[in-house]
Amino acid sequence: MRKILVLNGPNLGRLGSREPDVYGAADLDDLRDYLAGEAPDDLTIDLRQSDDEAELIHWLYEAVDTNTPVIINPAAFTHYSYALRDAAALVTKAGVALIEVHISNPHARETFRHTSVVSAVATGVIAGFGFDSYRLALNFLTFRP
Repeated sequence: MRKILVLNGPNLGRLGSREPDVYGAADLDDLRDYLAGEAPDDLTIDLRQSDDEAELIHWLYEAVDTNTPVIINPAAFTHYSYALRDAAALVTKAGVALIEVHISNPHARETFRHTSVVSAVATGVIAGFGFDSYRLALNFLTFRP
């Protein structure tokens, strides 16, 4: 059975209650159910969330070691975590796809959100489509040649 690792950074454990005008009213369980419903039968969605930078880095190492594609929403770490960026680079340099996603469009928000240190090492970036950002990444990873 194939697997895709879906990683979510700080504060995303508060989806549904944190800034619903920006992030919507759905929570991580809703995202898990949504992606499971979109995934082919032979694909497992392993959705995780952590506010801990080190834990996210270790999960990226796991993706390298198991050759598991990654969908990652680095959240606030997007803008300044060079350690997370370097771990993401290990994934893509190993030939494993890593798609950076964002629920909102960072470029339509505060200026400090306009820069991602992860984007330059990601296979691709999808932002601004709510949970559909994850679905679009899933579709790419599932159906790419």
